[in-house]
Order: sequence, then structure tokens, then C-alpha cells
Amino acid sequence: MGSQAMNKQEMNEQEQRKLADLLQRSLPPMNPELDRDLWPKMLQRIMLHRIMLHRIDERARDRHWLAVLFSPSALSAVPWFDWALLAVVIVGLCIFPRSIPIWLYHF
Repeated sequence: MGSQAMNKQEMNEQEQRKLADLLQRSLPPMNPELDRDLWPKMLQRIMLHRIMLHRIDERARDRHWLAVLFSPSALSAVPWFDWALLAVVIVGLCIFPRSIPIWLYHF
């Protein structure tokens, strides 16, 4: 019985060494330094975001804020699950109006 336990332990150690060797060969060594500078890419994304916001602001300036809020582009930007959650809350408030103070307390 003792030799079988030792055999299993040796096999486990051999399998672990073999697995470690395979992993070391399959994964390239990591370079702590980046190959490129990420800051120019980040600045480009920030500027693009500002340009897009400016364009949206120019289009929305002539329209009423309510029209902008309920525009098709604004409504489609909200995921369907958020609309479903809003519907559940509204139905819940209609069914249980006494819960309104509790909701107001938490928000």
C-alpha cells in the first residue's frame, strides 16, 4: 500500500513538473515595458469624445431639452433591461402607493 501511495505522489509531482514545463514553453516571457506609448492614443480618444459632444451640443442647442431627452437616438442608447426595470418600478408604485415614502427615503 505504501509503494502505491509513493507511486501516485511521484506521478503527481511528475505531472505537475510536466505541466509547469508546458506552460512555461507555451507562454512567452512578459516584457514589463510597453512596446508603444499609450498616452497619444488616449489623447486622441479624449479629443474625439470632445468633438462628438460638441457636435451633439450644436444639434441640440436649437431644440427643447425634452425633445432632446426623448429623441430616438437618446432612447435607443438606453438598454432594454433599463426600460423593463423602469416599467416594473412604475407598476410597483401604482400597485403599492404607500411605498413611495420608502423609495424617496432611499434615493
